[in-house]
Amino acid sequence: MRLATWNIAWFDALFDDAGALVRDDGWSKRWDVTRRDQADAIAHVLKTMNADAIMVIEAPDTSSRRNGAAALRHFADHYGLRQRAALIGFANDTRQEIALLFDPDCGRAVHRPLSSDAAPRFDQSLSVTLNGDDIDAVWSKPPLELVYTPKDGTPLSLIGVHAKSKAAHGETAVERARVGVANRRKQLSQCLWLRRRVDQMLRDDPAARLVVLGDFNDGPGLDAFEAAFGQSGVEIVLGTQGSGMPLYDPHAQLALGGPTAARPATARFKANDGPYLSALLDYIMVSPALRSAGPAWRIWHPFDDPEVFADAPLREALLLASDHFPVTLDLTM
Repeated sequence: MRLATWNIAWFDALFDDAGALVRDDGWSKRWDVTRRDQADAIAHVLKTMNADAIMVIEAPDTSSRRNGAAALRHFADHYGLRQRAALIGFANDTRQEIALLFDPDCGRAVHRPLSSDAAPRFDQSLSVTLNGDDIDAVWSKPPLELVYTPKDGTPLSLIGVHAKSKAAHGETAVERARVGVANRRKQLSQCLWLRRRVDQMLRDDPAARLVVLGDFNDGPGLDAFEAAFGQSGVEIVLGTQGSGMPLYDPHAQLALGGPTAARPATARFKANDGPYLSALLDYIMVSPALRSAGPAWRIWHPFDDPEVFADAPLREALLLASDHFPVTLDLTM
């Protein structure tokens, strides 16, 4: 089976309030990309990637007026995708939901939010201590906890994640530094909370088949503020410095090799009028039980993956669809 995570930038802007696809020649929220071209590109990537289940980051909005799951189903119907079922957990106020889009003929998914004293439900709040300071952690986009059961297979626990962006902004260097530190504190507090959930699940069942996947907006050595806190959010969730059972992602392991080590990328951004910048932001982390089964990871990067680069329509679709590229995990069930 194949699992995927993909941050599809501004996906919500392709739908009206009834969840109908707006596929016309008007501009999308992607720079210099029409709604028609972005929608067609997303569908092309999904068909080519051919995953049984995709954790969609920045999925269409769910609110009193909009239904993100219905929008995803309408999208699948329009393009004839086999991934035609959709599940959203706790809705948020950012118009960027976390959703699972999946093929109901290959498996089924059930929202299963957990809670404990150490790690309450992700739609609540939690007090954590970070560098000696007490912080009230909250999620603007609560992680999606679910059980995915493949057809004739053993259930998997999935946690879809869209962690706080650390992007700094402000008119002066002092203001940008203040915002940057504040955003990192929020992001790290979320990751501490998420790691508590991972510890809870692996203590309850050391053989748990757990997958944590999504956009962490972080990675080892990505910015200067990391040194002030000792580790990145990704390292916290992986458990690289903890006493619990670690999670594993091979791309994160490469990044942990140091600033001069080979570093893969899952996102490509244009810095105003400057050059494009690449970053490793999207991960699929697995528990020891799944790592021992020999899974295979792949980043569908249009310039770093030779097969993707050689497929001109796919390469172009990836560049039009989003500024993030999908990551897949192949498992033998």
